[in-house]
Amino acid sequence: MIPNTHYDYIIVGNGLAGLQLALAISKDSYFKDKQIALIDPSTKTANDKTWSFWETENKNWDAITYQKWKKANVIFNTKKINLNLVPYTYKTIRAIDFYTEAKTQIKQQGNIHFIIENVTSISEHKTVSVTTDSNTYTADHVFDSRITEETKSKLPNYITITQHFKGWVIETETDCFEEDTVTMMDYRLRDGNQTTFNYVLPFSKREALVEFTYFTKQLVDEHVYDSFLKQYIQEYLKIENYKIIETEMGQIPMTNYPFEKHNTNKITKIGTAGGWVKGSTGYSFKHTEKKVNQIISNLKSNQVPSKDLFKSKYAFYDKIFLKVLKDENHKGEWIFKQFYSKNSIQTMFRFLDEESTFKEELNIMWSLFSWSFIKAFFKTL
Repeated sequence: MIPNTHYDYIIVGNGLAGLQLALAISKDSYFKDKQIALIDPSTKTANDKTWSFWETENKNWDAITYQKWKKANVIFNTKKINLNLVPYTYKTIRAIDFYTEAKTQIKQQGNIHFIIENVTSISEHKTVSVTTDSNTYTADHVFDSRITEETKSKLPNYITITQHFKGWVIETETDCFEEDTVTMMDYRLRDGNQTTFNYVLPFSKREALVEFTYFTKQLVDEHVYDSFLKQYIQEYLKIENYKIIETEMGQIPMTNYPFEKHNTNKITKIGTAGGWVKGSTGYSFKHTEKKVNQIISNLKSNQVPSKDLFKSKYAFYDKIFLKVLKDENHKGEWIFKQFYSKNSIQTMFRFLDEESTFKEELNIMWSLFSWSFIKAFFKTL
């Protein structure tokens, strides 16, 4: 039974952003007298994706971390770079573990309610009305994770490429994987002149997630991923006999589209719909955590929830990077080779976490100094 139809906050979407926000609210006594609803048509009982991230300490997610690594490598056609990540640890979380843990913790709070319905529209008046396929609810503030069709139609007007991929979790009959080392990017197998690479997360010596990933403007048919995955496993990993035990696919917009312009005093866009995905990489897990923490701080200080969610200089850096990848997609391998050859992985992580110093940023920009980046710099001014 739905306890009421008006809430202090409604969170639309029980994905990464919605559940992280609800978790943060559930742990803060400031919100104990607030009524909160999470609305989503899915009960989130399937393992539909894998999130990976890096951090320097054991923080909020270690209880559900599926695997973690202190070493990584990146492989190019002309060289292999081995990376010691210390003091960072690279971690991965299976979506089903995150969903299960989040729902378990949130349901312990009597003031937070799950509503399994599909939201069809949101309108803002003195309060915000959220209409589903069977009911209408109101809230003082709504956090909305939906990307509307109108927004999707405008993405081509901005610098936009898509990170799209398919991955198999495979199980082998013999020891085949270096279980202590992540392959972050392997560029040896390419689809023509496009930016494509393989990504390998070894969960044990006999089990790993292997993904084939594109950074391109156009998508491909599913059988194309399958073909490259088979080829990579056989020719590069040298594995003949294996069993596919899980499959995942995804599409992540990498764009400079100003998602934040859709935020109002009463509606805050969150997750991918809020521009929370790092435009130049597609990483989202830790960026989501940071933005959730900022929203909680804003709410407690009676500020607009979306205040100070973005740093303009990093948006500019992302814009230059995306411009080069869009205009000269074949240069993807060169770009990342420069990144990893001329900067420490610790500097790279700080830069991608938007925690770098100006000196580090200059060094990274200098490592990419080329006519391509000079052109992109002036075109984005």
